Amino acid sequence: STPSTPKSTTTPPPAETRTTTTSPPSTTTTVTGSPTTIRTPGSVITRTPEVPPTEPISNSQSPTPSVSTAHTTTVGTEISTPMTSSATVSTPTTSPAVTTTTTSGPSSPESTASSTVSLPSVSTSPVSTTTSGTTPTKTFTTTSGTTSSSFITINATTTSTTFKTLPPGSTTTSGPTATSTAVTATGSDSWWLCDCVKAICIEDNIVQVIPVICNPPPKPTCANGLSPVPVIDEDGCCWHWECDCYCTGWGDPHYMTFDGLYYSYQGNCTYVLVEEINKKVDNFGVYIDNYHCDTRDVVSCPRTLIVRHETQEVRLRTAQPNTLQVEVTVNNQLVALPYKKFGVSIYESGINRVVEIPELKMNVTYNGLSFSIRMPYSLFGNNTQGQCGTCNNNTADDCMLPNGNIAENCETMADHWQVVDPSKPQCSPGLIPTGSPSTTPTQPCEESSICELLLGSVFKPCHAFVQPEKYYTACVFDSCVLPNLDLECSSLQIYAATCADQGVCIDWRNHTNGVCSHECPPGKEYRACGPIKEMTCKSRGQNDTSTEQVEGCFCPNGTMLYDSGVDVCVKTCGCVGVDMIPREFGEKFTVDCQDCICLEGEHGIVCEPHECKQKPVTCDGEGFYEVKEVNPEDSCCPLFTCKCNTSFCTAKAPKCSLGFEVHSYIPSGQCCPAYQCVPKGVCVHESAEFLPNSSVFVDKCQNCICTNDVNVSTQLNIISCERVPCNTYCQPGYELKPVKGECCGKCVQTKCIIHTADNSELILSPGDFKNDPRNNCTIYSCVDVHNQLIASTSEITCPAFNEDSCKPGTISFLPNGCCKTCAPLDSRTPCSVRQRKDFIVYNGCRSVDRVELTECEGTCGTFSLYSAEANSMDHSCSCCRETRTTEKHVVLKCPGGHSMSHKYVYVESCSCQDTECSKPESNELQNNKENDEASALNRIKRAISLTSK
Repeated sequence: STPSTPKSTTTPPPAETRTTTTSPPSTTTTVTGSPTTIRTPGSVITRTPEVPPTEPISNSQSPTPSVSTAHTTTVGTEISTPMTSSATVSTPTTSPAVTTTTTSGPSSPESTASSTVSLPSVSTSPVSTTTSGTTPTKTFTTTSGTTSSSFITINATTTSTTFKTLPPGSTTTSGPTATSTAVTATGSDSWWLCDCVKAICIEDNIVQVIPVICNPPPKPTCANGLSPVPVIDEDGCCWHWECDCYCTGWGDPHYMTFDGLYYSYQGNCTYVLVEEINKKVDNFGVYIDNYHCDTRDVVSCPRTLIVRHETQEVRLRTAQPNTLQVEVTVNNQLVALPYKKFGVSIYESGINRVVEIPELKMNVTYNGLSFSIRMPYSLFGNNTQGQCGTCNNNTADDCMLPNGNIAENCETMADHWQVVDPSKPQCSPGLIPTGSPSTTPTQPCEESSICELLLGSVFKPCHAFVQPEKYYTACVFDSCVLPNLDLECSSLQIYAATCADQGVCIDWRNHTNGVCSHECPPGKEYRACGPIKEMTCKSRGQNDTSTEQVEGCFCPNGTMLYDSGVDVCVKTCGCVGVDMIPREFGEKFTVDCQDCICLEGEHGIVCEPHECKQKPVTCDGEGFYEVKEVNPEDSCCPLFTCKCNTSFCTAKAPKCSLGFEVHSYIPSGQCCPAYQCVPKGVCVHESAEFLPNSSVFVDKCQNCICTNDVNVSTQLNIISCERVPCNTYCQPGYELKPVKGECCGKCVQTKCIIHTADNSELILSPGDFKNDPRNNCTIYSCVDVHNQLIASTSEITCPAFNEDSCKPGTISFLPNGCCKTCAPLDSRTPCSVRQRKDFIVYNGCRSVDRVELTECEGTCGTFSLYSAEANSMDHSCSCCRETRTTEKHVVLKCPGGHSMSHKYVYVESCSCQDTECSKPESNELQNNKENDEASALNRIKRAISLTSK
């Protein structure tokens, strides 16, 4: 229903309202005075209150069932005292039952103009509906069951009073679902004896005891298409139906208001989802922070859901875009779940984070892609505003603006619910918002096949409870506008969550070919239909009758969650410490350097400091220092060891000579290195190093190479050289002579080349002469005159020779081999071997016996002839010399008594041999030569004299 004013108010409910049915019809008498209540065991009838249905209730989608209004007769009581009591008796024409409504407490006559029904809570989401006598009502969300009662009368002291019957036209009805009348009595005229049994003072101390009997009320239809929920009446006996305020949002984003109106909105500011019209709760509201989630800044997605309640502000923020990762802060401080403080409870439920405010019987869920808000109608009916609309079971006013006017569409309305957000300076509440950009695809779009699942057999079990068309429209929109973000999964997820809320669980993710898959952390497994609150070791003994289900990651079968704040699955409920490792009772372990034991009882894990046992370490020696290391066997007890740091060492490396390098080594048990120069294995030449097998330049006349051979003394590799190949052959008469600055020598003529008469070549050295092989009278000679070789040929002219003047047998050739001569009669003996015996003395040692010695002795011819060709004198000199000798051995006796072996020359033959004839020399040289010859002769004579001794 559309309120007549922007912020409507309701008449507060009376202190207590109750509906009872009496059978058979009876007349009620009210007595004034001070009644005395007599309670006897026989006067009390106790009846257990009826329990409303807990199973999901099917939404028939049919019009609200009508209930015929009974004809009633009203009886009024006039009382002369200030405290008045009035009663209305309703007598139906079609039923023998009489409905009586009794209100305790004072009442004014004007109060009979309206009827107020106040309903208590049931489960976690109560609903109350208040109808005002001044506001016309077309439909109702509250139906009451009928009750029957019987009377037990108790006698007591009474006083008189007067009754007056009112005319029949004063009957008051409260809608098509129930008929009721009001009875007003004093505050002490009725009371509850026990469960569902009420006592009423009638008259003369007569007390009427009424056990309440409940009949199931008819089921209404909720505007949001969801099933109504049963709610216990305030008296705790009967129950009625209510339509919860249920708002959802998902995707980019799409909204479903409290009354079920669907719209999409693409703003990127922070907005009011729910606030109260009449402020009853201090600092209460739910807000959403949207952001542009595509590169074109066309569509938006929810980023943060904000819940404010009194002194706390809870923020549920998506940690990563388009994921189910949500972080929770309270007053801008990160908190761990579960969290409970100052009337706000936050916990995980499947894939959702849930903020619950038990005092308000409301909860808010968020998973990063979608949100839902559930609030009780009894506390928030007709008192909500924001993007979630007005919760009154009527969609006509869901697009209400902050000023109370109704917008043409909710997209326009949503713009006006901006709030101040310092993080978004571009957003300013009160400014006229610009038109939202068009999100209609420019080209025909083929929706994702995932959206078809909503209308197909996968979700068919839920179609009778929640209509899928609006979710399908949202899915197609997301798949067309943002085809790469997989946002269409959020439409399926929120639809499945709404189905689960209505008691229909759908396992749908396996049908999306992995597009909408949900990965669970290690040790957990995915379930589409898990419990709202997973059983833990601490809650396993509690009787949890909740049948609601939610998708998420749960502990595998055979295990359970250790605790709601300890996300560890265990097989047996022992202990779980800070290391998040399950322990069994009695198990000993070490964690955080504490020796712990898991004990059964209140304290659970009991720890004491871990004891370390290690001998002290002293680090002596240059370069060593103490260091603490992690012990691989016991991480709590570090290992103290001595480490070496060579930067602490004072010794410096020496400088090595060429061909050597510094070699360092660390002696055993020491830190600082020792140094020595070791050969590099190279050759060294002229301050350069050469590797083995490499060429070494020594000079251009040698090819040198560095070998692998090592010189023992220098420890360097040896350089092996070969001379550059040269032509070493020269023609006869030429010799190879070195040339300065050249590698190879040059053939230089060093001998005379003489062509003889028979065309043969004769080669003579300078100063040599030789007879012609066929004519001894022809002599060839070679002379070097100023480094010039001159060859000469001389013909010997023999003097006249008379053989008759010679002794027989003495004719011979002169040494020149050309001329004949003979020995004169008085000539001396020719050259021959002469033998003698004598002692040999050498270095003071002498032969024991005389030794046979030989020597050459005799005369040889010499001459000087003139050579006409040479134009000079030709000299021929000859001497008697040994021609063949042998070496012999003799034993010498020394003065010390020892003997020694001595070698001496033994002449075998002698002959006259040519010798060079010396030229005349200066007197001084001649004298020196003569002196030398004399000195030599004297030495010979002394030697002969010594040997003769």
